[in-house]
Order: sequence, then structure tokens, then C-alpha cells
Amino acid sequence: MADELIALYSPAGEDVGSVSRARMRAEGLWHAATVIVVRSGDGARVYVHRRSPDKDVFPGLRDAAAGGVVAAGEDPDVGAERELAEELGITGAPLRFLYRFVYDEPPVRCHNFVYETSWDGPIVHQPEEIVSGEWMPLAEVAALLRDPASDFVPDGRAIALEWLRRYYD
Repeated sequence: MADELIALYSPAGEDVGSVSRARMRAEGLWHAATVIVVRSGDGARVYVHRRSPDKDVFPGLRDAAAGGVVAAGEDPDVGAERELAEELGITGAPLRFLYRFVYDEPPVRCHNFVYETSWDGPIVHQPEEIVSGEWMPLAEVAALLRDPASDFVPDGRAIALEWLRRYYD
């Protein structure tokens, strides 16, 4: 995975080429990622998962969205579909693009393409990425995200708080 080529982005948000994942992490380079909030069909719950302790960034923490880095030459919409299928086994669920969120807290410098989908089908975790997960009521997830002592990934927390602010506050 460290040799995987990912999309290299400029600070202004343009795709400017490719770089290895290992170099991007080591040098804190700008890149792009997809973020997909998965809600139950009735909209009342959000799927929250715990990241593998082997992840290269923010291992073992919780996240309120699936997603990952955009591959070199990959359109973010395609990357979002790929990540959702890889991490949670969800295919065929329509994705709705919401907004782009810039996260600049070195070493993570990322243009995040944020999506939302509804899903009531089975969830199948990618064991290399996710160790557990559960459906949580939206209000409970919101309270946890707003609590700085809760164990959510920092970039995911910032993105999810913006999602809440825009759509549910």
C-alpha cells in the first residue's frame, strides 16, 4: 500500500500529478480523499466504525464516515464508490456529493470530497481497515463529535461537524 500512487493536489485544490502514498505521508503533501457519511434509510442513524490499529494515520480511532485517498488519475466520484465498496461492502447505493472540505493540520493536508448515502443493507468490513462498527442515532453521534474528549479521528471530526452544521443543526 505504501507504493500505491495517489493523486497529488496543490494547496489551491488542483490535481497536479501523482505521488506514492508513503511519500505523501512522510512529507505531509497535499492530496485528496473521499468521505462518505452512511445514514440509515430513515435518516435517523449514522454508521460509525473503529479504524484498524494498523492504519498509517489515526489508528484505532472511530470515524463517522467511510472513505480514503483518491488514487492517481481517479475521479473523486469513482474513488468514493470504490472506498465505500472496499471498506463497508456497500455497492449500488447512490452517492450525493455535498461539498469539498479542506483540512490543513500537518501532517494531514487534504482536499476532502464529502458525500452522503442511505443504506439499510448488510455491512461487510474490510478487516485491514476496520475492526468494528455500529449504527448510532444521529443525535448520539452529534454529541460524541462535539465532545473533544471522544475518540474520533481529528480530520473526520472536523468534516462531520461541518456536515452537521450544514445539514442538521
